[in-house]
Amino acid sequence: MTGERVRIALVLPDLLGTYGDRGNAIVLAQRLRWRGIGSELVTVLSSDDAVPEDCDLYLIGGGEDVAQVAAVRFLRRGGGLTRAVQQGVPVLGICGGLQVLGTGFVTGDGQRHEGLGLVDASTEPGKGRAIGEVTTQSTLGGVGMLTGFENHLGRTTLGPGSHALGRVVRGTGNGHDEAEGAVTGHVICTYMHGPVLARNPKLADLLLEWAIGEPLEPLPDPPELKALRTERTRVHVRNRK
Repeated sequence: MTGERVRIALVLPDLLGTYGDRGNAIVLAQRLRWRGIGSELVTVLSSDDAVPEDCDLYLIGGGEDVAQVAAVRFLRRGGGLTRAVQQGVPVLGICGGLQVLGTGFVTGDGQRHEGLGLVDASTEPGKGRAIGEVTTQSTLGGVGMLTGFENHLGRTTLGPGSHALGRVVRGTGNGHDEAEGAVTGHVICTYMHGPVLARNPKLADLLLEWAIGEPLEPLPDPPELKALRTERTRVHVRNRK
């Protein structure tokens, strides 16, 4: 935590902002505000020099193949994000962000591109696009059930250096071994849109606790979110019968 404010970096929304994942930054800032904690949003664009390494939390959204390749090229410049990760600063990567943060990904033209290698995950195109609701049981303590909306062609294989964010109850997820997402240290990746932190406040608070370095006072869930999660649970129970 920098001074009295949490600095939240929204990384390359001009390249990796296809699915509205910038909403995750709004969620984090609001959950801090409800607790009387200030925040600063640092927007890093592809026209900037490099990613600053002095932020407290980094958010990377989803994008198309060409945007992912350009994002990797930019994120290597200066090495700020990599150094932040090495210092234990939390990062959330969504969809294409997962692939960019991984060891490598194959684009639709069959070309393989090296990722940043911050999570041990490799992605190739699948036979069909995964579109729809996805629900997983999180592997992270205290987070519980996660829900979101997936829209991706990639099929991601995890290596020994990462573990799944969740185990799929409904949907496709990574497409292998009932896994969804990837976690390495304080780097969390997922295919869930929604935005994912709006639908899963416990995950949002975990990231904030990592950024601040201490536990946060719990907040009550809004009634609308409770209703949404209740309905999702009912759907999953019906589908599993």
